[in-house]
Amino acid sequence: MLKVLIVEDEQIIRKGLELAIDWTSLGCVVSGVAKDGAEGLSRISELKPDIVLADIRMPKLSGLEMIEKALKDSSFFSIILTSYSEFELAKEAIHIGVSDYLLKPVDEDELREAVEKIKEKIARKNKLEKVEELSREKILNADSDWKIFKSAEKSMDVYVKRTYDIIKERYRENLSITRVADELEISPSFLSRRLKLDLGSTFVDILNQYRIKTALKLLSEGTMRIYEVSDAVGFNEYKHFCSVFKKYIGVSPTEFIKNGAGIVSISKKL
Repeated sequence: MLKVLIVEDEQIIRKGLELAIDWTSLGCVVSGVAKDGAEGLSRISELKPDIVLADIRMPKLSGLEMIEKALKDSSFFSIILTSYSEFELAKEAIHIGVSDYLLKPVDEDELREAVEKIKEKIARKNKLEKVEELSREKILNADSDWKIFKSAEKSMDVYVKRTYDIIKERYRENLSITRVADELEISPSFLSRRLKLDLGSTFVDILNQYRIKTALKLLSEGTMRIYEVSDAVGFNEYKHFCSVFKKYIGVSPTEFIKNGAGIVSISKKL
């Protein structure tokens, strides 16, 4: 349920908004009310609402002044209430970050439509934050090397370092631990133990992470189709690529591209 704060100086309107609106059906709950802009500013800081519903003109601080000040320290969506005489002012409010405006008296259907728009924005925001968080977990620092690769580079185990070099050079090929072990003139089981001991991971996991790391860069550049990226990083099957990609990134390649604007600054460093 989304938390709603109602800020309105007229008690009758304030009570009406709080009690007469079926907030539950809107997927919301009224977490608090305030009688003027100054109190509203304090309640925003205290309650951390998802949505602030505020009158445009109030004592001490107007709705717009309150929202503008609060947005410096808090993150929320806002809907302002206005009369016909304030209509032009309400349109200007969009420039300071107000999500929507409604004419008084509030029509519940119009309020529902405004809330649904906000819920869609919140869903997109949450989805993007999830993608960014999952991407950051794979990236160690500004070099954008994933943690496992940083460990491989610093490894004192010659077999681990050589395996990582082979993966970097030939990740596009049909590599297997048996093939790499043969080149290193050791047994696959011995190599598997060395990788597990030094990196805490398997050969397949290291190979797949490197392929997905490279895929992120190619997808963020936007010059190749997803199936082309799949082929370019060494996956023989498109579905398998999508499955592995989602395992490490948390979203499908298609979802990654749709949310790419928010993470391109991260991916380009890869």
